[in-house]
Amino acid sequence: MQSTNTLPTLPVPEQSPPPVDPAIERERRNMAIGLTLGGVLLLAFIILSIVFLMTTDETNTSKIRDIFIIFMALESLVIGVALTVLIVQVSSLVNLLQNEVRPMLEATNETINSLRGTTAFLSENMVEPVIKLNSYLAGLKRLLDMIGIKQK
Repeated sequence: MQSTNTLPTLPVPEQSPPPVDPAIERERRNMAIGLTLGGVLLLAFIILSIVFLMTTDETNTSKIRDIFIIFMALESLVIGVALTVLIVQVSSLVNLLQNEVRPMLEATNETINSLRGTTAFLSENMVEPVIKLNSYLAGLKRLLDMIGIKQK
C-alpha cells in the first residue's frame, strides 16, 4: 500500500491590471496622435519635394542633390560616432558584468549553500530531538490525565 500525499491546491488569486492614471493615458494618446500626424506630414513633404524636383530644371535639381549628398555624409559621420560610443559602452558593461557582478553572484551562491547546510544541520540535530521530546511529553501528559493524576 502506497500512500499518496497530495497537497490541497489553493485558488489562484485574480490579478487585476494596475489602475491607469488618466493623465498618463491622455499623454500617451496625445503622443501617439502627434507621432502619427508628424509621420503623415513628413510623408507629404517628401512627396511634394519629389514632385517639385521633377518639375524644376536640372541645375536646381543637381544643387539639391549635392546638398542632400553632403547631408547624408554628415549623417553617416554622426552615426559612426554614435556607434563608436555604443561599442565603448557595451564593452564597459561587459567588463562590469565579468569583474564585479559575477564575483558578487558567486559569493551569494556560496553564502546560500552554507546557509542550506546550516539549516539542514540544525534541523537534524536540534529541531527533530525537540519535537520528539515534546511528543513524548504530550503522550506522558495524556497518560497521566487518563490515570487521573493532576498536574500543576
